[in-house]
Amino acid sequence: VLVFLMWWVMMIAMMVPSAAPTVLLHAALTRKTAKTAHAPRLATVFLAGYLVAWAGFSVLATALQWALELHGYLSPTMMALVGNSLAGAVLLLAGVYQLTPLKNVCLDHCRSPFQFLLTRHRAGLGGVFRMGLEHGSYCLGCCWFLMALLFVGGIMNLYWIAGLALFVAVEKLAPMGGLFGRIAGGGMIAAGLWVLVRNYA
Repeated sequence: VLVFLMWWVMMIAMMVPSAAPTVLLHAALTRKTAKTAHAPRLATVFLAGYLVAWAGFSVLATALQWALELHGYLSPTMMALVGNSLAGAVLLLAGVYQLTPLKNVCLDHCRSPFQFLLTRHRAGLGGVFRMGLEHGSYCLGCCWFLMALLFVGGIMNLYWIAGLALFVAVEKLAPMGGLFGRIAGGGMIAAGLWVLVRNYA
C-alpha cells in the first residue's frame, strides 16, 4: 500500500502540472455554461477522474516493482534496474514507443485540450468524471513508457523525476513539443543501443 501511494503521489506531482491547462480550461468553460457556484466542484471531479487513471498505472507499477525486487532485478537501495541489459532494453523500447502512431494520437489529444473538451463534453458529475478519466487515459497512453524510465534512473532519484516531469511538460505544452518528443525518442533508441552494445561487447 505504501509503495502504491508513493507511485501515485509521484505521478500526481509529475503529471498534474502538464495537465493543468486542460483542468483550468475545463473550469473556465464550466463557468460560462453552468452555474458559477458549481464550477469548482465540477473541476474537482474532472481532476479526480484524471487522477484515477494514474492510480491504475500506479497499481501496475507497484506490481512490477514488487516482481522485479522479488527476482533480484531491482536494486533495493537505488530502486533501479540491476544490469545494463535490462536498462538498455527499456531505453530502446521507450524510444521506439515515442515514434509509434499510438503515442502520436495520445499526444495530440493532450496537446489540444480545447478540442478534447469540445468533442468529449458530458454533463453531470458522472459525465465530468468520465471526461477526466478519459483525458487521464490519453495522458497515460502518451507517457506510460516515459514513466517506465524511472526504473532505469532510479525510482527515488529526484533529479531523474524532475527531468522526466520537465520532459513531459515540454512535450505537451511547448509549440514544437511533438517534434521534441520524436527527436528525444531517437536519442533514447541510440542510448539504449549504446548501452546494450557496450554491455555485450
